[in-house]
Amino acid sequence: MKTWFLTFTALALGAQVFAATAPALNQETLDDIAKHEAIAAAHNTAAKCLREGKPDAVCEGALLAACKGIAIGKFCGMKH
Repeated sequence: MKTWFLTFTALALGAQVFAATAPALNQETLDDIAKHEAIAAAHNTAAKCLREGKPDAVCEGALLAACKGIAIGKFCGMKH
């Protein structure tokens, strides 16, 4: 039991050290993250719209408007 506890503690401490030394993200990656989050929010809003029983055309129109400039296509796909 003592060996298991020591092993678990060592692994937990190692994970904390690894997490603390994660590399800083560059601006391009941060911009990509922001775009993904904006697209996800737009898709969540579209899902809520559909859940409320509104027509596809209304919900897709709102999705396209929310994604303008950050995504492409009828269904708000990520630009890569």
